[in-house]
Amino acid sequence: MAFEDSEEEQIKKRLIERLLSSGAKVEQQGVITLNSDNFHEFISSHGNVVVDCWAEWCYPCRVVSPIVEELARQYSGKISFAKLNVDENPDIAAEFGIMGIPTLLVFKNGQLVDSIVGALPKKLLEQRILEALGGVMQ
Repeated sequence: MAFEDSEEEQIKKRLIERLLSSGAKVEQQGVITLNSDNFHEFISSHGNVVVDCWAEWCYPCRVVSPIVEELARQYSGKISFAKLNVDENPDIAAEFGIMGIPTLLVFKNGQLVDSIVGALPKKLLEQRILEALGGVMQ
């Protein structure tokens, strides 16, 4: 017997299709690549969001990236993780006052609740994210 998707699942599928059609890419690790065209829609349509703001030339960003991918797998379904290249999207970087990278922007219900600057160990990043989001359960 086949089960129909719940209304919530159908809405999520439509949203993902819309994001993909606007240029978002879903990385293998479940991290979505954002740009200026889809950034605001993404953060406003997901409850808990962490955006990794990075640049290609940034070595500390390369250190944080696998940690973000690991957290995306670990908190799949509870926290949505995304990446934003600040060199390609300077308007978003300016809007949020990003002066140093890597910066993780943490959103809850579309509102910025924390900004984490620098390459921190996984345990500290996870702690800061969970504190900012009110202790999302694993």
